[in-house]
Order: sequence, then structure tokens, then C-alpha cells
Amino acid sequence: MNSMKSITLYHLMIKNQKMIGIKFSPDRLIQNLIKSLPSPKWSQRYNMAYIENTKANLGIVFNTFKGVVWINYNRFLTNRPISSSNEKVDVAWFRRRTPIAGYRTCPEAYLLKLELKRYANSTVKTYVTFFELFINHYCDKELNELDEGDVRAFLQSLIQQNRSNSYVNQAINSIKFYYEAVLGMPNRFYEIERPRKEAKLPKVISKNEVLSIIEHTNNIKHRCVVELLYGSGLRRSELLNLKLTDVDSQRMLIRVEGSKGNKDRQTLLSKTALNDLRAYFKEYRPKTYLFEGKSGKKYSAQSVLKIVTEAAEKAKISLRVTPHMLRHSFATHLLESGTDLRQIQVLLGHSSTKTTEIYTHVAINTFKSIKNPLD
Repeated sequence: MNSMKSITLYHLMIKNQKMIGIKFSPDRLIQNLIKSLPSPKWSQRYNMAYIENTKANLGIVFNTFKGVVWINYNRFLTNRPISSSNEKVDVAWFRRRTPIAGYRTCPEAYLLKLELKRYANSTVKTYVTFFELFINHYCDKELNELDEGDVRAFLQSLIQQNRSNSYVNQAINSIKFYYEAVLGMPNRFYEIERPRKEAKLPKVISKNEVLSIIEHTNNIKHRCVVELLYGSGLRRSELLNLKLTDVDSQRMLIRVEGSKGNKDRQTLLSKTALNDLRAYFKEYRPKTYLFEGKSGKKYSAQSVLKIVTEAAEKAKISLRVTPHMLRHSFATHLLESGTDLRQIQVLLGHSSTKTTEIYTHVAINTFKSIKNPLD
């Protein structure tokens, strides 16, 4: 095989039909081989040859070029697995919505694919919301008529609205999911530009400020919520999913099941939090979840946010404190007290130490050893 000769396969949509795009540098051998393919055509728009996208034709491409030139499948195939999450996916709400005149709703095939791939409910809501935003931007066009130019124009409109990089990236993910997962065209919009990733530092507060927030909570239930968010480094969703059986008072651990990335882990349980949890249990008597609403169902995310923000305001904390800020503070304070970064990674449930390393940029002991030139 001549390592200098190669072709790259792409997914194309031409006249509402799926095509296999074949991109290559000018070469007589490759051109002759392409001519031998079933009904090859040339696209001026995409600057590549293409044939009809069928399983048989894909096999013909493979057999024609195998051993002669290198075939790059990176933009054509995907190895992304179906989510292994066991979370019950609820898309029924989207199907039951009352139709609004002139508003295009998410195609049924889109909802079905989200169900089959068992995406988390939060992801389902995000994808549906953003994809409907996209398709309603082009009410006068059929979905299969939209191309890279239309996607870029839509993304440009979001940028002109001063939407955040995260917002634009979520829109891209929802669009790619339709064309790549629903229509079966992996990497269809591989070359769509994404905003540059923002390198924002986590916001943290001092330990004294955390203790002040705890002291300014309204009752024992609210106190326990804040103590677990901070003392166990929990995400808000993880706190809400905790069951009574997840509190291991013998080993002083909290079991976190099915957290971000569908990973289980164990984290710390403080003695202070355990004592307060015992008092809380005697008073509130939760049945299934550690924290339950009045109806006995899982406590709401909005309630947790309200508990933290109101207690922080009473404590006269200058920053607007969120539940996730308590998790950031947990990690930072551990690092400042000399805890190994790898141990913090395990407690937080991070897949890589690179994610945990961000706390080295805000831990004060990083700067204490540096002598200020002014001094």
C-alpha cells in the first residue's frame, strides 16, 4: 500500500438522499478507481466524489481501495457506545405537550433514539429544547434540506445574541445527535467549528464562611443538606438521589450511585453531619430518599438551591453561593490541608486527575510559598 495515497469518507446528504462522500488529493490511480464504483458523481459544493450510501456500496468501496490506498473512516464511522445507565428515561412529557400553532416539535424518531440510548433525563431535556430551537429557526425548510451552511448560520445567530460557549456547544450537540445518531450518519458535521473552551476557575469560599452558612440555615433538614453538599463534596443531583441505605455510619462513608458518567463511588461522611442526620431522621422520618418533599417524593433541585442561597445571604456572604460552589470548596479545602490530589479525585468521582487539578489554581497553599516581589 502506498502510504502517501489516501481517501477520506464522509456522510453527505444530496437531494434528500444519503451519499458516501470520497475526498482525495488529485491522483490518477484514485480517480480511475473511483470511476469503477457504482454511478460515481462529483459535487462541486463539497469538492469530492460521491456514490449512493448503501451497505453494498460501502463494501464495494472497501474492496476497491483495500491494499491500494489508505481509507480514512474517522469521519464516517463511530465507536460511541450506547449509554449503560439504568436510569428510567422519560420522554413521554414531550409527546404529551399541547401543540402550538406554527411551532415545530421534535420528530418522534429523535425521541425514540434518546430512549433507546438511555440518555439521562437532564440530557434528554437539553437535547430536545435545543433541537427544537434549531428547527424552528428554519420553519420553512425540511430537515433533510439543511446543511452545514444552515447550521453555521444558526450558530452565528446564537453568538450574536451573546449566548455563552456552553450554550452554543449544547446546541451543536443536539443538532449532531439528529443527523448522526437518528439518521445514522456519524460525524456528519465533523467540521462544524466549536467555540474555544473557556478556562474558568472554580469559585470557592472559606471554611469559616461555610460554617456560617450552616449556622444560618432554617432547620435541621436544611442544615443536613448543606453539611452533605460541603462535607461529602456532593453534586446537587447526587444529594437528591441519596437513599437512606446510602449512609454507612459504621464506615463513615456516603455511597453515591449512578453519578455523572454512570459511575458509583464512595465519599466521606463527617461526624458532625452524622449527628445532625440522626436528629433529622427522628424529626422528619423519610421513607425512601434521604431528603423528601411533603408528598414523600424526591426533594426538588430548586429547593436545595434556595436553601443554600438564602442561608448564604443571611450569613452575609458577598458571593452568590450555589450548591456546586460548596463542592468546589470541599475539594479546595482538602487540597489546602494536604490531602493527595488522587484521593480528592476519587472522592469527587472525576475520571481524570486533569479535572481535579483545576483546584491547584485556587488553593491558597499554591501561592503561600511564593514570595511577592513587592515584599
